Amino acid sequence: MNPAVHRQIESLRKLTVKELKMRYRELFGEASPSSNGAHLFRRIAWRLQARAEGDLSQRARQRAADLAEDVDLRVRAPLTFCRQVDEPPTGTIRDSRLPAPGALLQRWYQGRWIVVRVLEDGFEYNAQKYGSLSAVAHQVTGTRWNGFVFFLKPERTR
Repeated sequence: MNPAVHRQIESLRKLTVKELKMRYRELFGEASPSSNGAHLFRRIAWRLQARAEGDLSQRARQRAADLAEDVDLRVRAPLTFCRQVDEPPTGTIRDSRLPAPGALLQRWYQGRWIVVRVLEDGFEYNAQKYGSLSAVAHQVTGTRWNGFVFFLKPERTR
């Protein structure tokens, strides 16, 4: 790579996101829709290198255009999808790894038994309801755990 371009790219590392957005506008002639510093850095670095060492060949540009024409490109999700996502589910889908409601899950942890009752729509521990096993494991340990690993891993199931 050209040493001058390399120095320009390295100087980008010191810029704030606001400064990267201004530099992006200078190089691309339009505002960046992104405020992600890493993304802006890569795009600007690519543009600097392309200007110094040459852009894509006409053949490569034509191939990219041909590929883009063949793709059903969506910028937004279809309205039907949005409606499905916005509507609350009609029935609760239970995870097949869970025991039936009413079952007790037990785990020996730091010198005591942790007992959790499986409910139809969650879990009960110490007379409190939780939405997930992970939430119970977090309450018990004070750290983030995968609830299935904490309670249902085969060697831990009682």
